[in-house]
Amino acid sequence: MLFAHDTEVALVAAAALVNTTGSDGEKLPDLAALDDFFRAYGWSGGREHTLAELRAVQALRPRLRRVWEADEDEVVDIVNTLLRESSALPQLVRHDEWDYHLHATPANAPLATRMAVEAAMALVDVVRGGQLGRLRICEHPDCGDVVVDLSKNRSKRFCDTGCGNRAAVTAYRARKAATRP
Repeated sequence: MLFAHDTEVALVAAAALVNTTGSDGEKLPDLAALDDFFRAYGWSGGREHTLAELRAVQALRPRLRRVWEADEDEVVDIVNTLLRESSALPQLVRHDEWDYHLHATPANAPLATRMAVEAAMALVDVVRGGQLGRLRICEHPDCGDVVVDLSKNRSKRFCDTGCGNRAAVTAYRARKAATRP
C-alpha cells in the first residue's frame, strides 16, 4: 500500500468526481445521480438533497481538476485554500466499517465541503510523499479524464472507463495491418 486506505479512497473519489464532467457529458445532472455517487464512494454524514447541494458539488469539480494539471506549488495553494475555506480541523474518527481515520469536518458539514476537505487531506499525503506524478490525465487521445495511479510500478496510463482496452485494440489492429502484404 502506497498511502493509507482512507487517503486512497479519497483520491479515487476525488478523481471520480472530477470525471463526472467532460467531453462525454454531465454525469451528475440531478439529485438522483448525486445520490448514486454518494453511495458508490461511501460518503458519510448528512445530506441536504437540494439543488444547491448539487450545484456546490458540481462547482468543486474544476477546482479539483486543476490539481491534476498544476505544479506542486499550485497544488499546495489549492489544498491550503480548500482547507482554510472549510475551517478544517483534523480529527480521528471511527464510523461504519472504518477503523480510526482522519476527518477534518463535522459529519453535518455541507457535502461539497466534506468532499473538498477529504480530497485536500488526501492531497496533503500525496504532496508530502512527493507523489504528485501519480496524478495523471488519461493517455488515450480521445479522453481527458483524470487518473490516480496507485500501482506499485507507476504504470497506470489510462482511466477506468475502457481507454486501456481501446488503446490495446488500436495497437493490435495497427500491428495486424502492418503485417498484411
